[in-house]
Amino acid sequence: MRAPALVLTLAFLLGACATMPEPHHEVAGVVVPATSPAPPDPQTQMRPLEDRVYALVENERLKLDPASKVLLLDPVLMDVARKRAVDMAAHGYFADNAPDGTTSASLVMAEDARFQGLLGVNIAAQHYTKQSGVDVNAFAQRFLDTWLKSPSHKDNLAFTDYNRTGIGCAVNGDTVFVTQLFATDLGLPPPKDGAPPGEITSEASPRAAKSAMQPKSAPALRNSEGAQ
Repeated sequence: MRAPALVLTLAFLLGACATMPEPHHEVAGVVVPATSPAPPDPQTQMRPLEDRVYALVENERLKLDPASKVLLLDPVLMDVARKRAVDMAAHGYFADNAPDGTTSASLVMAEDARFQGLLGVNIAAQHYTKQSGVDVNAFAQRFLDTWLKSPSHKDNLAFTDYNRTGIGCAVNGDTVFVTQLFATDLGLPPPKDGAPPGEITSEASPRAAKSAMQPKSAPALRNSEGAQ
């Protein structure tokens, strides 16, 4: 079984929030704060945020290269991406390597031992305030803009061979976490039943990983982390 290559890229965005004067009106000469509807519970915005990130990333890929393969939402990748985002939110860390030692790649292999291909990982986080809540369109656009400003993240996003994806968003406290996984299916014959699991390795870019996956020895381990 040829080992899957993992391309790790990380990003962090701290959203600055300005304090705005509270709107008000006068009633019989007395200043009374104007009431405005409270923003939706951020927990209810996570699924719409996933959908919006997916749409923006797919559109951006086609703008960068019209030959890019369409990203299909893959149930295994969706499940793993959500688990990564939820775990970061629950345990307060920001990395693809969880405190328990799991990674996106190890979880993918645990759910689909027959997976053979390249796996790319982009993560990001943004702060929000209770007063402003989570604006789905604005947050998704800032996630995309952050990844585009980082060469390693942009490499993942723009790699034309990726044809599957999974996106997970989670919130805890005042921070929203997102994980997007990109994957290819190399079209290799499936491993025989009982074959030992392949090793999980990583390369600096999807192109390097693709080259290393050509029929030869397994690629050397090399993790690439974006700026935080």
